[in-house]
Amino acid sequence: MSEHSLQNKLIAEFIGTFFLALTICTAAVHGSAGEYAPFAIAATLMVMIYGLGHVSGAHFNPAVTVGIWLRGACEKDEVAPYIAVQVIAGAAAALVSANLLITDPSVTALELDMTQTIGAEFLYTFALVFVILNVATSEATAGNGYYGAAIAFVVLAGALTVGGISGGSFNPAVTGALFTSGAIEAADIWMHLVPQLVAGVVAAQAFKATQ
Repeated sequence: MSEHSLQNKLIAEFIGTFFLALTICTAAVHGSAGEYAPFAIAATLMVMIYGLGHVSGAHFNPAVTVGIWLRGACEKDEVAPYIAVQVIAGAAAALVSANLLITDPSVTALELDMTQTIGAEFLYTFALVFVILNVATSEATAGNGYYGAAIAFVVLAGALTVGGISGGSFNPAVTGALFTSGAIEAADIWMHLVPQLVAGVVAAQAFKATQ
């Protein structure tokens, strides 16, 4: 990815994160896709990974950026800009969904159980980052053609399994989008952000321990 400038990478991260969050807000939060929302989300993530992975690495998720940096596959000076762009893209997507695509943007905030939410967000964020590190950054799997599908299927599995428990974010930028849309209250944001970021760190350590 050395042939791409930081600006190229940040534009790619914005586009990928924006469409991921836009799909989540429109299909799931506002319900345009009904019970098929997890499939729409996974499909969007998959095509954005295949489309932009060669430019930025297709993180689209601050927890992933942290994990990839700790694994040693991301430059330190790229971490903060990546995370900033991802968070901005998530919030922008929520605003576009509510103000451009949806007729009635009113949303009822999720009622979250602290223990269940923390557990769900930690476990599936860990799974997501761990799989990404193995299929997209490991020398042993370099050049494989399945990395995008593998990553998308983790999100699909997580959304179907615990979406009704925690909202199925697994991504601080998506959590920001959910907050912007009104799906998560300010007092509950930490239940997503803390386990997501901790999971990114733990996944990087688990990756190193298995190599």
